Amino acid sequence: MAELITLTGVNKKYKNGVTAIYDLDLSIKKGEFVFIIGGSGSGKSTLIKMLYREEKPNKGEISIGGINVAKLRNSKVYKLRRRLGIVFQDYRLLPKLTVYENVAFALEVIGTKSNEIRIKTLRALELVGLKGKIRNYPDELSGGEQQRVAIARAIVNNPKLILCDEPTGNLDPKMSLEVVKVLEDINKTTGATIIMATHDKEIVNKFKKRVVAIKQGRIVKDYEEGKYDNESI
Repeated sequence: MAELITLTGVNKKYKNGVTAIYDLDLSIKKGEFVFIIGGSGSGKSTLIKMLYREEKPNKGEISIGGINVAKLRNSKVYKLRRRLGIVFQDYRLLPKLTVYENVAFALEVIGTKSNEIRIKTLRALELVGLKGKIRNYPDELSGGEQQRVAIARAIVNNPKLILCDEPTGNLDPKMSLEVVKVLEDINKTTGATIIMATHDKEIVNKFKKRVVAIKQGRIVKDYEEGKYDNESI
């Protein structure tokens, strides 16, 4: 498989003097499912944020599909994000919109035609198992269902890369399992590359994907079919 993401010599130091990432090198192939693990403050969320250009590295190169994200002009960042799916810990759903409207909104803002919006929105909700909840509002859903709506919103424009920053952080173990199973199914059915930052040991051990462990801003382990190694982090 061809490489989709390459990070070379990446450093990130915040204005408060904290260095979150040190000389990091990492390659991820198209279609991979990768867990980024590490303790609080390890740098895993900073890494995810740099991939969607919420943060910029102080040094190094970040290439996604041949585009050097680190050098991307601020005025072009929106174009990058349209090609990505991003899933956050806190869902970020619009409370006054229905499930259908929350997902469709991601297409409306980029000017998608109405008939295409309907087709894509229903397909995304079917992929996450929520086609029967399209008229519900977020406060009528469980936490796991809300996160699945957020995933549907992230995949509705068929991105080749989905970035997930602690997507199960607010969920109980059963709901966490359901959410990651949905992500696994999306990875298998669409071929999208998925990168998920997490500290959920049970999830990592159950799904046996590639595991990249980060400690104090450095990669300390990279397992092809790994587990959550407490000694590493």
